[in-house]
Amino acid sequence: MTRDLLLLLEPGFTDPARPGERFICPDGAPIEGLLASEPERVARLDVKRLPFARPRAAVIDVLDEAHQGLPVLVLGDEHPVPEGVQTLNGRHFVTDTKRILALLADRHGFPRVH
Repeated sequence: MTRDLLLLLEPGFTDPARPGERFICPDGAPIEGLLASEPERVARLDVKRLPFARPRAAVIDVLDEAHQGLPVLVLGDEHPVPEGVQTLNGRHFVTDTKRILALLADRHGFPRVH
């Protein structure tokens, strides 16, 4: 995998346990805001928005069944691997929203969180 891959829950998702309601992911919302503020930079990475329901095949394909929580930034090999990231099956990834935001700034030139 050469480019970074950002996996997010699709905004406005539904949960069968709460019919008639739509939701956003509280961890993904700040990332979505950042992406919306700099659309030209989004082209520098791959972004996939996934349904709420599990199993989430796109996550399983990249990581595994035990790591389906979102958001997740799976690091490609276009940039050096930073310290303190998780590694699984030879893939490096980050699940903490603040760290994802910082890496989007470091690796793709997005504005930093103040």
